[in-house]
Amino acid sequence: MTEKQNTVTYKIANVPGDGIGKEVVPEGLRVLDKVSSKFGIDFDFTDYDWSCETYAKTGAMMPEDGIDQLRPNDAIFLGAVGFPGVPDHVSLWGLLIPIRRHFDQYVNLRPVRLLPGIEAPVHGYNPGDIDMYVVRENVEGEYSEMGGRIFEGTDRETVVQETVFTRQGVDRIQRFAFDLAMTRSKKLTSATKSNGIIYTMPYWDERFAENGKDYPEVETDQYHIDILTVHFVARPDTFDVVVGSNLFGDILSDLGPGVTGTIGVAPSANINPEGKHPSMFEPVHGSAPDIAGKGIANPIGQIWSASMMLDHLGQPEAGAAILEAVQNVLKDPTSPKTPDMGGKYKTEDVGKAIAEAI
Repeated sequence: MTEKQNTVTYKIANVPGDGIGKEVVPEGLRVLDKVSSKFGIDFDFTDYDWSCETYAKTGAMMPEDGIDQLRPNDAIFLGAVGFPGVPDHVSLWGLLIPIRRHFDQYVNLRPVRLLPGIEAPVHGYNPGDIDMYVVRENVEGEYSEMGGRIFEGTDRETVVQETVFTRQGVDRIQRFAFDLAMTRSKKLTSATKSNGIIYTMPYWDERFAENGKDYPEVETDQYHIDILTVHFVARPDTFDVVVGSNLFGDILSDLGPGVTGTIGVAPSANINPEGKHPSMFEPVHGSAPDIAGKGIANPIGQIWSASMMLDHLGQPEAGAAILEAVQNVLKDPTSPKTPDMGGKYKTEDVGKAIAEAI
């Protein structure tokens, strides 16, 4: 980050990626451009065309020095990763996951909120009634690289995948969630499965109880992941901050936006809280190859991710202005909406409306 006179400049890596990422990222940039002129914030964007197309041409999702290229940036603005023709485990482990791990972005923060103007599949709730954060451990847990396969192609074929929980990893994500709960309603829910997973999840529960001793003001509860998914649907308004391991947090943070209407509006932040490395901001949705190229993808998840990026960069007023503009557009029945929100408008129409509303 640099300062010139009264203007702050942030270096941002722009990685549109695949599919609808190339369509929604420009709308995020449109909104950031409007914020730039209004709040005296400059963005120095560097574009990276790393994607499955890159893999098809070079055999790699990004160059060998890709991480070093990203390192000098203040943040990374990502669209989506993955496209037919490249297996998902190749595309994700070739781009998204290395970025998360090399930069120790151990917090995946995903807000779940019932926004105005969106009809949710659950009934009886008004905008704002459902308002929670899912805090997902982002660099270890069930998504480890430890394991392997032997005797391939025979009847002895054996596959092993190791789950890795470290005290450092468990404690820091749980304490981040406790700290977040302290800024909100002081209520924290832990996702577990200690009745079926005999070693790692009882350990998670033990550390949750131990870490909770330092936060006596926070009301805590915990649920096994199976019944917790039921509660997310049956009474989503009762949750405020929910913390889970890599796998459980991933599941819950997709389910939450599904409950509130559309995953198209859901943002996320991959955060290195200590600020030693750049953090990354991306919508929860994937590359959606079924609608890619049609210009009908919902840009709100990308735009809301831009709001979270500004919050992280120390520009909460600008971040709040984006989210307010999103909500003002959504609650106006005459404003453009994409098909997933019941409208007939294009990605660009919604992006322009939000930019104009700031």
